[in-house]
Amino acid sequence: MNGIDQLSRMTGYDESVDDHEFLRSYRRLGSVAISPTGFPMALRFSNIAALTDPTTTRQLETESIRKQGVTTGPIFELHNRSMLFSNGPLHKKRRGPVTRTFAFKLMEGMRAEVAKLAAEIVTEAEGQEDLDFLEVFAGEIPARMIAEILGLPKSEMPRFRKLVYSVTRAFKMGFDQAQQVEIERDFTALIAEVDRLLNERKGHPGDDFISRLIVDAQDRFELSLDDIRWQVITLIIGGSDTTRLALCSTLALMLSHTEQWQAFCRNPDELKMQVVQEGLRFEPPIASFARVALTDIDLEGVVLPTGSPVSVCILSAMRDEQVYDAPFTFDIHRTDQPRWHPAFGTGEHRCLGEALARAELEECLATIARLAPDTVLTNAPMVRGLNGIRRIDQMRVRFN
Repeated sequence: MNGIDQLSRMTGYDESVDDHEFLRSYRRLGSVAISPTGFPMALRFSNIAALTDPTTTRQLETESIRKQGVTTGPIFELHNRSMLFSNGPLHKKRRGPVTRTFAFKLMEGMRAEVAKLAAEIVTEAEGQEDLDFLEVFAGEIPARMIAEILGLPKSEMPRFRKLVYSVTRAFKMGFDQAQQVEIERDFTALIAEVDRLLNERKGHPGDDFISRLIVDAQDRFELSLDDIRWQVITLIIGGSDTTRLALCSTLALMLSHTEQWQAFCRNPDELKMQVVQEGLRFEPPIASFARVALTDIDLEGVVLPTGSPVSVCILSAMRDEQVYDAPFTFDIHRTDQPRWHPAFGTGEHRCLGEALARAELEECLATIARLAPDTVLTNAPMVRGLNGIRRIDQMRVRFN
């Protein structure tokens, strides 16, 4: 048995190093290594189940944000009050009403609206020489769909979208003091918007998402309106940045693999699920997530002691040579995809917005393939990062 003090330490990581090659070099040395941030990082697909079992690990709560010196204010309250950073009975209580209201069937019903919005953007942008896909398309879709679900009027959507993408930075490690001021300013405005919606629906309930959520949360789960607020904000933030990044990376991959793109254009409805599955495997929007060991955990001969934080690196796991055939080959026709895609997490913390994210990704990509099969990638994106939500610099296309 080996302890943490005997693990390989990841060194030499910077923006010039390919994330996947960097991680592959450490998988060759073992199933766990010490990440550049100093956490043990589990690198193998086989590690995921052991590190997401609620009997052996727990979700980080406020530890990471306290480490950045944030102990008050809206960023801290997000980590303190959100279901995402909760454990045990409190997590179930906060997640329960959202699970019921944010149901798979309801989110599947959004597909037609997603396809309609995607078609509008493609049609308006057709022929533009150099379209900012990240801003005009990938950033617009998830924010607009969340706004639709919340019942925001169209006139408020541009402001709402700006607030959402500013506040998503609260989920990322390493923001500086100037960024913190900006995030907290926009967070305060977003909280005010959510509070307004909650109070309106509380006073005049209807047959909409927010009204049903309030009734379910208060009657069945005894949540206060303040608690409901933080769960709604979690949905807003969690369902925006990751989908935006996945839209960009998956389309860029498809356009860079001509034969697969052409096959998709011939049968977009038949292949859209496979395209999204492989895009999320090959270039996932989330690199890793953290857990804390509740007991000593043996990971292929490496013992993580009780209380140890550990980073579960799905970015590495989804190119694990022990699981996937030719893991560094992008192939929408592969047959070795797992039933439950690790890109959406696993266990009791699995992403609540999976159905909506899949609807957005599949319908958007299928719409582009159907309406603009000769689309050209004019400036490919770089997707980087080993921790949490990854970063994307830009992406530009020409719809034809």
